[in-house]
Amino acid sequence: MNKAIASAIADEMRSDERVLLLGEDVGAAEGVFKTSEGLLAEFGPERVRDTPIAEMGFLGLAVGVAAAGFRPVAEIMFAEFLGVALDQVVTEAAKLRYLSRGDFPVPLVVRASSGPGLGFGAQHSQTLETWFASTPGLKVVVASGANSAYGLLRAAIRDDDPVVFFEPRALYGDREEVDTDPSALPALGRIRTVRSGDEVTVVALGQTVRTALAAVESAGLDAEVIDLSTLVPWDVDGVLASVERTGRLATVEANPYTGGWGTIVAAEIGSRAFGRLRAPITRITAPDVPVPYAKNLEAAYVPGPDYVAAQLSALVSSDRTPSPWWKETADV
Repeated sequence: MNKAIASAIADEMRSDERVLLLGEDVGAAEGVFKTSEGLLAEFGPERVRDTPIAEMGFLGLAVGVAAAGFRPVAEIMFAEFLGVALDQVVTEAAKLRYLSRGDFPVPLVVRASSGPGLGFGAQHSQTLETWFASTPGLKVVVASGANSAYGLLRAAIRDDDPVVFFEPRALYGDREEVDTDPSALPALGRIRTVRSGDEVTVVALGQTVRTALAAVESAGLDAEVIDLSTLVPWDVDGVLASVERTGRLATVEANPYTGGWGTIVAAEIGSRAFGRLRAPITRITAPDVPVPYAKNLEAAYVPGPDYVAAQLSALVSSDRTPSPWWKETADV
């Protein structure tokens, strides 16, 4: 996936000279996760710029450059580092088109690696999509693999609004075939149906897409697995059509239960499809604790295929919401 990201940026830079890349170690080092490999050599330091360790500064620069007519891609090494530059994203980039009556769109992509699973500890393993989901003016996209990352990133760079683009770092090394046809790029705000089925609709995002697919196949469920892809704006009609057919909905999330992105999906689908639901909407998530550093504890924290399979099987067989593992083991 890391090479697919570098290829997506390169292809957009070749097709549009307004596309620039900036961030910490994106140039000479080719990215700490090698997501900008070869870009400095091909496009030079005017278009591929290493920045100081100053997220507030270079994101402010990126907002200004975007308002001036360029299409910057700004890389944030870890999603948590957006915390020190949040104002530039949610107050400046997200609002400038509105405040200028449309005179100054901000075609900016802010990329950030995110998510648990690689032992980076509590301060470098969060997903953080919901930091931005409630900010009007932003689009929020999450890659789920190499092909997804390539297509969605090119679509995000072409978008005229600011996009926060999350890259689950646990997937950087995953391999799959990538469709590089520019006429086949996915549209932001549309789901991707990974697997069709009639028993239950399983909505996943980012690194949980493959987890959900492995879970339903191991459990032998006739489940429809959906890659949400874009959290803002999300494809309400696409998810609703699936749920109205299956009568059940579960989300699989790599974030804590409280405030996770699944609350947005559950609330909307619950209100629109209430009469068609055969079971309560179920959210399969991590517990409300910081991401553990210890390998065994992190493995328990992130919903894995076996746990997701058990939760989905319980939902389909009983039409009741199964208890999460941390409630079942609370007294142990």
